Amino acid sequence: MLKKIPDIISPDLLYALAQMGHGDDIAIVDANFPATSHAQRLIRADASNSDQLLSAILQLMPVDDFTDDSLRVMAMANGELPTIAQDFSRICHFAEEKEVLPHGLSRQDFYQQAKNAFCIVATSERRLYANCLIRKGVIPPGSSHS
Repeated sequence: MLKKIPDIISPDLLYALAQMGHGDDIAIVDANFPATSHAQRLIRADASNSDQLLSAILQLMPVDDFTDDSLRVMAMANGELPTIAQDFSRICHFAEEKEVLPHGLSRQDFYQQAKNAFCIVATSERRLYANCLIRKGVIPPGSSHS
């Protein structure tokens, strides 16, 4: 056991987060996402949901602030953002103490970006369109997060 690491973060996920560098993406996907066929590295996070997992990850990983699309979500078939996109944005805002707006991607664009992600974390989330990509940022020298 380690201190201050959320229980929902498995050893495999912790290792992946430590290996990621600035600009790498992590995809958090729902139970309907074709994770096995799309992942370069697949990490299972069964018995967790997407927003809980995002919250735990962002206790450890900074969000990239060099671009305005660090949080990407899969848009619904009609092009609108799913309700959970606002939850993802709130979680990022809380973790980063600044606004992080969700950017919608079509299903196919999301699939392509997920394929290129450092890893895909598959949850047992049942809400539809509960998928996001988060780009890792940096922790500057002298930061209170180091």
